[in-house]
Amino acid sequence: MKILANDGISEKGIDLLSKAGHEVITVNVAQDQLINYINEQGISCLLVRSATQARKDLIDSCPNLKLIGRGGVGMDNIDVDYAKSKNIHIINTPAASSSSVAELVIAHLYGCVRFLYDSNRNMPLEGDKNFKGLKKSYSKGIELKGKTLGIIGFGRIGQEVAKIALGIGMKVIASDKFIEIGNIKIDFFNDESISFKLKTQSLNSLFKDSDFITLHIPSQKDYIINKESINLMKDGVGIINAARGGLINENDLIEALDSKKVSFAAFDTFENEPNPNIKLLMHPKISLSPHIGAATNQAQDRIGEELANQIINLFQ
Repeated sequence: MKILANDGISEKGIDLLSKAGHEVITVNVAQDQLINYINEQGISCLLVRSATQARKDLIDSCPNLKLIGRGGVGMDNIDVDYAKSKNIHIINTPAASSSSVAELVIAHLYGCVRFLYDSNRNMPLEGDKNFKGLKKSYSKGIELKGKTLGIIGFGRIGQEVAKIALGIGMKVIASDKFIEIGNIKIDFFNDESISFKLKTQSLNSLFKDSDFITLHIPSQKDYIINKESINLMKDGVGIINAARGGLINENDLIEALDSKKVSFAAFDTFENEPNPNIKLLMHPKISLSPHIGAATNQAQDRIGEELANQIINLFQ
């Protein structure tokens, strides 16, 4: 079977698929040329990440497609139900990138409470002539230990974030429409572990009780964080979104940053991705990364391996 990994796949994934007799093509085909390429090359399986779109027009125009795979969790770029109605298998890798995304969230959080997002911008510009001034500007950092982290969405990634937060001494609260109790097991280097049971609570109570809030839910029809929900939050709250663009009303958030209701925000995903709101990108109180939550070598190896094994099991 010919497989097009249009957004790439790890060497481990390629090796597994090749050994199973499949041909893996890793050229990156432009979206407007993708339908022709799939048909001309006789592609049976299309693998994507977040860049390539697999919409109704592609599904209708590529009758030989048997499978569409998403390297990652969310499948916003695939018309999943329509593809299934055309007897196309849909797979993804929900567990493979959880640790990497969780670590990025905590990296943003640490960077924000110690102003690293801003000092990394200003030290190259002023560090040689205004060292003492910058030191004074960034002298009011806070420790995460003892603070409360609110996690919206308590699935795999949310629970991975909770593990790290608990490990550094934070209090964790969570809200989830579908999960009542999260079973958190923290594994240590010496094969010892400790387990927690965390009962989820209402979204409004999470807004009121959290020092920092991080989102880990799929795309929604409406904003989860907007002017109304921000008004429920503590003064000086910090907000992180490494889940999906469109969960936060970005204009309302900018207004809250300017009024100091929100002390900082961090974004890895954006509403108008890949052309984010320029006001968001330029704001001095926002930590930024370009949708790299799953972009670690380890996560990509796991994603490639998980995709390959699913394909092999389906078509062996």
